[in-house]
Amino acid sequence: MMNSLNLRLRPLTTTMKRKRNPTAPPPSTPPPPPPQTKTLLKTQPSPERAWVPLNLTLEELSLPLTFPTGQTFRWKNTAPSQYTGVVGPHLLSLTHLQNGDVSYSLHRTRENADVDEARTVLLDFLNAGVSLAGIWKSFSDSDERFAELALHLRGARVLRQDPFECLIQFLCSSNNNIGRITKMVDHVSSLGTYLGSVEGFEFHAFPTLEQLSSVSEEELRKAGFGYRAKYIVGTVNALQSKPGGGEEWLLSLRKLDLEDVICALCTLPGVGPKVAACIALFSLDQHHAIPVDTHVWQIATKYLLPELAGSRLTPKLCSRVAEAFVTKYGRYAGWAQTLLFIAELPSQKALLPPHLWTTEQHNHAKKGVSE
Repeated sequence: MMNSLNLRLRPLTTTMKRKRNPTAPPPSTPPPPPPQTKTLLKTQPSPERAWVPLNLTLEELSLPLTFPTGQTFRWKNTAPSQYTGVVGPHLLSLTHLQNGDVSYSLHRTRENADVDEARTVLLDFLNAGVSLAGIWKSFSDSDERFAELALHLRGARVLRQDPFECLIQFLCSSNNNIGRITKMVDHVSSLGTYLGSVEGFEFHAFPTLEQLSSVSEEELRKAGFGYRAKYIVGTVNALQSKPGGGEEWLLSLRKLDLEDVICALCTLPGVGPKVAACIALFSLDQHHAIPVDTHVWQIATKYLLPELAGSRLTPKLCSRVAEAFVTKYGRYAGWAQTLLFIAELPSQKALLPPHLWTTEQHNHAKKGVSE
């Protein structure tokens, strides 16, 4: 499927040479020049390269179980089984083939960029170096319920986002719903370099720290960010003061232990333990980070720590929940928690047999609550 940005070249008009009639009079006006062909920019895919196999099966990546589940708010569902988004300077679409395999289409990249570079950056963003099937087998061997869920929720993987982009997105997520978060993230994104539109959605490269530093708290408040405006501006200012630059400082956190990462992130305005854990898991290679909110608390008290059911969630109990996940699932506990979290989303209920629904999901179904 192509779109307004992903341009197909029209077949070039072939000018047929006609045999000249020697008895015919010369034309009164010169014939029009042959049509000029337009050079195909390397930023636009040619028809034969519109969709390129990514060598990822459905077991390794399910687009609808990865993109609209709360890890990122920048990717758009631009067609059935197709999601479009930006990785660095690259505007791409991903789609499932009939057999479930994933292919990609490169709509636009920066001038003189190598197409292979875009593929490499995309695979890094998708955390393709981690075998989802491998770690899920390990989880399934030790957890019967996980094994059942994995049969119905194949390919729900954890992304490896740019840390600055991930940080700003999750500052927008604080005490918020997906609709408003998406609008805020779209507004922030619009401050970056415009890359084009796909199926009516406009896409931009995420603004750099320098670009975002020119936005005032007042501007963000007028755009509907509320108190989060102060946190975004404050965090941008704090990052600008970091030696070597704030974006490099964030990248350097990938080399630290999880506890040090959480402590470092919590020094930024508006970042608490839960937001810090999200950033650590989804962008900083902390695969055992566990973002604990009320949904994860319900999962933990139902399946891991039933003795805590009815207790009030406190910072101390948040740490206990995280420890329980790591004890059960090991160094990729955050990936296990992600699947269990997705299984609790009302939008995924239809994929699960009733015996795997939680009590809350059963109640929603009985009451006819709109999903």
